[in-house]
Amino acid sequence: MSDPRPVPAIDRTGDGKAHFEVLDGLRGTAAMLVVAFHIQGITVLFDPARLMLPHAYLAVDFFFALSGFVIGYAYDDRWDAMSVRGFIGRRLLRLHPLVVLGTLLGLISYLGDPFAGGRQAAPLLLVLLAFVAGLVALPAPPLPNRLGDSHPLNAPAWTLLQEYIANLAYALVLRRLGVRALVALTGLAALASAATALTLGSYDTGWGLDNFWGAPVRLAYPFLAGLLLYRLRDRLPAVRLGFPVLSLILVALFAAPVFPTVGAIKLNGLYQATCVLLVFPAIILAGRHSRGGPAMIGLCRQAGRLSYPLYITHYPFVYLYMNWVATRPAPGGTTAIIAIALYLFTLGFAIAAHRYWDVPFRAWLKRRVRA
Repeated sequence: MSDPRPVPAIDRTGDGKAHFEVLDGLRGTAAMLVVAFHIQGITVLFDPARLMLPHAYLAVDFFFALSGFVIGYAYDDRWDAMSVRGFIGRRLLRLHPLVVLGTLLGLISYLGDPFAGGRQAAPLLLVLLAFVAGLVALPAPPLPNRLGDSHPLNAPAWTLLQEYIANLAYALVLRRLGVRALVALTGLAALASAATALTLGSYDTGWGLDNFWGAPVRLAYPFLAGLLLYRLRDRLPAVRLGFPVLSLILVALFAAPVFPTVGAIKLNGLYQATCVLLVFPAIILAGRHSRGGPAMIGLCRQAGRLSYPLYITHYPFVYLYMNWVATRPAPGGTTAIIAIALYLFTLGFAIAAHRYWDVPFRAWLKRRVRA
């Protein structure tokens, strides 16, 4: 007997390829969790004992792995008809309009913060330098009251710089590698990744000027592993768990407690290395094969569309909240209400940013390029 439920139309990329909708949904889940981590973390001054999602910054490593898989899927079979310049142009068109928006929001947040007092009294030239650097996703000298972030007007932009580096590496080198060479390179990146986590006790590195070396280390293994998963797609088992189960796994991974150091072993680093090296690739493998009904697929699509604008635009508002928390002590209940309201606001703003900035901006750029 046939299923009477309507079958959702296949959601396709601008180049006609079908999306992996569950993977899109998981990107949305990870983005929503990392935003919750930032807001709640500011509230408790990132005290590990009071964090609800102490490992949620690993969402960045999950994003890198998803990116490697999706880049392989979208572009591996297209190089006979595409140049490196064309590929880089496509990636800039896809990612950069929201980088610009995030930088604009960061500038407004820095100059117009009503709660900052004199703590953000930086020379205007330094602020403008950070703004210009932010517009092209480059690091800038530190600004007061920005915790040493390498991208002081919009901290998450450090990951976009790494994304561009990965895209360039793919276009110039990685797309040409055979599976054996890619396996060897992924293995080396895994060793560097594990050594970093076991030495530091975590992957909390790469975001600041003083730990910027950690950014390419965090990028290399997940991106290469994602690309390798795509290249090996027909040789790996077809595991299916579904979007709700896989999202709950991400929640559980991010909500695990911070583990102690026992003797010379930093258990927290071991746990996070296990997540990044083994569990995240397994989640992507399962998500690639998973499906759902019309309602679930619709939810995954919406979560996927929301993920990038949410991730790249939320932090300027978190800066405002950070200064409000620091200068306006309030009862715990009031702070919780403001935090929840901020979270909901960032979701709504991301929807608006997608609809009224990203989509029109990209359409305008496409017309300009074709003209």
